[in-house]
Amino acid sequence: MSKNRKRILTGIAILALSLLAACGGANNDANPRQLSLVTGGTGGTYYPLGGQIAEIIKDATDIETTAQVSNASAENMQTMNDGEADIGFTQTDIASYAKEGKLMFEGSVIDTVQAIGTLYPETIQIVTLADSGIETVEDLKGKKVSVGAPGSGTFANAEQILEVHGITLKDINALHLAFDESVEGIQDGNIAAAFITAGTPTGSVESLSAIKGVNIIGITDEKADALIEKYPYYAKDVIKAGTYKLEADVTTVAVQAMLVARSNLSESLVYDITKALFENTDKITHAKGAYISAESALDGLGIELHPGASKYFKEKGLE
Repeated sequence: MSKNRKRILTGIAILALSLLAACGGANNDANPRQLSLVTGGTGGTYYPLGGQIAEIIKDATDIETTAQVSNASAENMQTMNDGEADIGFTQTDIASYAKEGKLMFEGSVIDTVQAIGTLYPETIQIVTLADSGIETVEDLKGKKVSVGAPGSGTFANAEQILEVHGITLKDINALHLAFDESVEGIQDGNIAAAFITAGTPTGSVESLSAIKGVNIIGITDEKADALIEKYPYYAKDVIKAGTYKLEADVTTVAVQAMLVARSNLSESLVYDITKALFENTDKITHAKGAYISAESALDGLGIELHPGASKYFKEKGLE
């Protein structure tokens, strides 16, 4: 082969590689021209809140940021690991499972996603109708109960809460439904109750309470303590009277919602995203905006911070 031909072929190869890099997806782009933010179902908290956060990021960075519907926590971790999204919502417990390769991530450790910060408590709500006759978790035995979409954080929460009450999925008629489907099922009388892990008030449950009387099944202190002892990422929580027209406070448990990013996003970009979010919380009109602050963003992370987020919090004097 002539030297000129070799030079031509080498030039073509270099050009092809350059074009591939330029057209590559989120998987290998540290500074993408567009950002994809994966959230959750339209009936939960992640999607509407994610839309507002996307707007804040877009305004601060001039990067087009789009909030996308998804099956929430577990799927979001996998989607980012696959390079098909840049930032996303997840639960602190699900992030820990992914990092350790446990439960729904068994045999598939995800170490390509890092934390931006925690946002607000994700309350485990066991929803039923006020006239269902279901007053305790034990009353769920033999009933049709939605335990969340397969592989979702809600599903893991349901299994663990049932476990500390001496109940397995075999003791109930378990259905794997999204939030909207769960609420529709309760409203239509097709299911008796549903586990919903989301910030309160949750839109789909509010809609149900506007039509029918709603009951949220409480978790006793004894069972909450047992749950927390075995799974330390839980914390006690209270759904206040008046929420969903409840007549009294309901004691339950919660995990934390958090925002995470692909670890191969550049430090400067994630710094800008983190700063934009935590310095513009006043622009969040969703009820959960009141919980979001830099001061609480490092609580219960479960996975390491992205260097860009770490840089921001260090500048704020937070470690």
